[in-house]
Amino acid sequence: MATKKSSKKEEVKTEEQQLRDYELVLVVNPEGAEDALEATINNVNQFITGKGGVISEEERWGKRKLAYPINRHLEGNYVLTRCKMRPNWAKELDANLNISEEVLRHLLLKVGS
Repeated sequence: MATKKSSKKEEVKTEEQQLRDYELVLVVNPEGAEDALEATINNVNQFITGKGGVISEEERWGKRKLAYPINRHLEGNYVLTRCKMRPNWAKELDANLNISEEVLRHLLLKVGS
């Protein structure tokens, strides 16, 4: 039995070491200056790359009208980022984005299986 438990632990460790593909969509506060938008995007990108992740693509969709008001905002700056990172860092990124005041909404999706 001891060998089965250790092999399961090894599988979990190797799973955590693999980089997975993610897509991150951010809706950033539109009232800030362009510098504030840049700073928010750079902070997210530095978090991903600082933890050993890789950013493969970033698309800025610009300012768009929201379907419903969020914190009394009718518009938001949309940014799509495609990246690779470990699953445990994705959870931490999600928690940090929930705390951020500049990010109105975000969606972090695992791409593929």
